[in-house]
Amino acid sequence: MTPVADNAANRRLLWAVGFLLLSGFLIYQLQPILSPFVVGALIAYLGDPAADWLERRGLGRSLAAGLVFLVIGLFVLVSAVITLPLLLQQLDILASKLPALFDWISQQAIPWLQRTFDLPADRLPTLQLRQQLAENWQSLGKLVASAGAYVTGSSINLLVSLGNLVLIPVVAFYLLRDWDKLKPRALNLLPVAWQPPVSELAEECDEVISAFIRGQFLVMLALGGIYALGLWTIGLELAFLIGVLAGLASVVPYLGTFVGIVAAAIAGLMQFQEPSILLWVGLVFAIGQVLEGYVLTPNLVGDRIGLHPVAVIFAILAGGQLAGFIGVLLALPVAAVIMVLLRHVHQVYRDSELYDNSAND
Repeated sequence: MTPVADNAANRRLLWAVGFLLLSGFLIYQLQPILSPFVVGALIAYLGDPAADWLERRGLGRSLAAGLVFLVIGLFVLVSAVITLPLLLQQLDILASKLPALFDWISQQAIPWLQRTFDLPADRLPTLQLRQQLAENWQSLGKLVASAGAYVTGSSINLLVSLGNLVLIPVVAFYLLRDWDKLKPRALNLLPVAWQPPVSELAEECDEVISAFIRGQFLVMLALGGIYALGLWTIGLELAFLIGVLAGLASVVPYLGTFVGIVAAAIAGLMQFQEPSILLWVGLVFAIGQVLEGYVLTPNLVGDRIGLHPVAVIFAILAGGQLAGFIGVLLALPVAAVIMVLLRHVHQVYRDSELYDNSAND
């Protein structure tokens, strides 16, 4: 490579680094207003394959985007109408059972631990534990009440919240309509020499992200329904709430199963007072795990993600710490992109003299 080409490549690299730093700074500064745009972009990304399919069948892009958007909107609306009352009902049941939960912990669970592990009574302070649990639950109630008061107590806050909700479908529709136009325009902003490799990397990143966002979302939804239906079949009163929690926690492999089994076991023992309920709870989650391992994940996600469970946990926590709600939404897509880039960097390193210079010896 000539010195002139070296200088041009260095200038392009400096411009790219400067652009990335400026973009990161702007994203960090604009966090409070980014939520509707990020959510709208995710909705558009999820709906783009369906819009492309309709477009290949002869529909115009605007009509295809409108139909996909209508289906997504109806799905969200119907889901909210069905699930929100059920969740509120389940939370009322949970609140009514909290005193019994405290009594069960103090009168049965803790004495069993003391007998089984030969622990002194002063090592498990029953009264203090019960008091702390009660205080934490009261604090949670106060936090929820404060959040509700913040949203509804001020006309400005209420208008901002409503504005964000209205803005999400607007952003989602326009991005979905113009999605196929935005990708080549963004690619054309790059130097010509960078466009082929960046396009290849973008396709690989899209494959990984789509496998996770679209596939894992469907897996979580299916597992939540399977767990809720199974627990409802065995008669558990908190079946829907536990199923939803286990399905959401399934974003991290095996975490949903662990959370669901623990919560369902405690709820089942409290409700039925029979240890045999643990066998039925275990059967429900065993069926869910079999369906996930042999049906859901292979068909909906595949093996294209490659994110280790620890990496998933770290990405979510790091995203929340760095950018709050926006960071949580973007954590896993960004982690998937970083994984793809690191894979290529590792391959370049393996092919370089820095890794193995035996060929030159």
